[in-house]
Amino acid sequence: MSEPLAYLNGRFLPQREAALPLHDAGFVFGATVTDLCRTFRHRLYRLDDHLARFRQSCQLAMVPQPLTDAALTEIAVRIVAENSRLLQPEADLALVMLATPGPVGFYAGLPGGPGDGAPTLAMHTFPLQFARFRRLFTEGARLVVPDVRQVPLTCVDPRIKHRSRLHWWIADREAQRAAPGASALLLYAPDSAVTETAAANFLLVKRGTVLSPPRSIILEGISLRTVEELCRELGIPFREEVFTLAETIAADEAMLANTSYCLAGVRRINDHIPLPWPGPIFEKLLAAWSQSVGLDIRAQILANG
Repeated sequence: MSEPLAYLNGRFLPQREAALPLHDAGFVFGATVTDLCRTFRHRLYRLDDHLARFRQSCQLAMVPQPLTDAALTEIAVRIVAENSRLLQPEADLALVMLATPGPVGFYAGLPGGPGDGAPTLAMHTFPLQFARFRRLFTEGARLVVPDVRQVPLTCVDPRIKHRSRLHWWIADREAQRAAPGASALLLYAPDSAVTETAAANFLLVKRGTVLSPPRSIILEGISLRTVEELCRELGIPFREEVFTLAETIAADEAMLANTSYCLAGVRRINDHIPLPWPGPIFEKLLAAWSQSVGLDIRAQILANG
C-alpha cells in the first residue's frame, strides 16, 4: 500500500477516494458528530474512551450509529495498522471518526428528506503535525477571550463532540487578529464563567490544586480525564469549579489538555501579565503522562517539529 486507507459506509478504500455527496446532512445541516484519537508508537491510545464518547455524541445528537463498539474497534485498528506502515518510527497518527444522518435526497433533486437515507460513517487518519505544537513547548500557549460566547446549554448539549463549529471559527479568527498564533478561550454568557478552547480543555492551578470548569458546561475531554487520573496518582488535588477570567489571570498556572499534544502550559491570556510558565504542576503532569505512554511527549514534538 502506497497511500493511506480510509473507511466509508461499509467499504475500505484509498483515502483520496473517500468523499461525501454534497447533499449529505453533514453539509446541509452541519449535523456531523466526530471524535479524534491519537497513537503512541503507532498504537491507539484510550480508544475505548473515545468510542464511548463518540457513541454518546451520536445518541445525544440523534445521529444513528448502528455499528457495535466491536465493529468500530475493528475498523479503527485495521486502518491504523495499515496506515502506520507509511510512517517513520518516530511519527504518530490521529484517527478521525465521523458520523452524519446521511444524504438528504431532496437537496439533490432525489426522493427522501432528512433522516430518510442510511447514516454516514467514516474513519480516516492523518500524521500528527508536530510542528504545529512546537511553539506551545518553546513559548507557551497564548489565549485571547473574544466577544463570541459559548453556545448556550439549552441549544446544544456540551457533551456532544461535533463539527457545527461556526462560532469557534469566528472566535479563533477574532483571537488571531488580536494576537497572531493565539487561540480563543470562550466564556459562558450568563455568568462569564471560563469554559474551553476550540481544541482543548482549559485548566488552572491555584494553591496546588488543579481546577477544571464543571463538566456540565464543557466537552468532557478524554485528555481532561487523563489529567484527573494523573493528579490522583501524584496526590495533586483536582476539583471542578466555576471560575471567572479575573480568577484565571491571577492563577498560579494554566494549562491546555488536548488529544494531539496532550498537555501544554499557558503563558498569556489577553494582554495581562504573563502567567508562570512552565509551571511545576504542569511539569509533573507532563512527566507522568510521558511515563505512562512510554514516550517523552515534549521531546517527540520538539524533535519532529
